[in-house]
Formats: sequence, structure tokens, C-alpha cells
Amino acid sequence: MKAIWENQILADSNETIIIENNHYFPPSSLNIQYFQKSDTTTICPWKGTASYYTILVDNKENIDAAWYYPSPKEAASEIIDHVAFWHGVEVIE
Repeated sequence: MKAIWENQILADSNETIIIENNHYFPPSSLNIQYFQKSDTTTICPWKGTASYYTILVDNKENIDAAWYYPSPKEAASEIIDHVAFWHGVEVIE
């Protein structure tokens, strides 16, 4: 699977984890130069508190377009630090 935005590959992995129709990419699959930590957090009742990244490509910013769980609840422990995408980021095979 690949996560693409503005013609750049943000993440590439054959080992994503699918939860609630979202592909969660392992941290090692990220092209980290496109990621900037955000102060945004949200809470999922069963996964825990999500943190966000803003995506930066060629001076274009996609605010909070990626999220991850640095300390997920036990039910979601398999996705610790894995990253999922939205806000126009295309996830394709």
C-alpha cells in the first residue's frame, strides 16, 4: 500500500493494519521528511488518544492529515505508532 499526496509517496508498506477501513502504516514505512508533528489530539473510546501530523510537500500544507496512537488502549495495541491518513491523501495498492 502507498499513501500519496501532491504526487509524493508519504508511506509505502506491504504490512499495513486495517481498522475501521483505514490502513495504518508502520512507522518504518514513512517518508518522515513530509511529516510535522501537530498539537492536535482526539479521543477514540476504544483506541485511546490520537496524535496528528501535518503533511508538508513543496510548501503545501495538509493540516492534521495523518494520525497515530502513541499509547493506544490494549484493544488497539497492535497499531502503536502506526499512521493512518485522510484529508485528500490517497491510499492505493
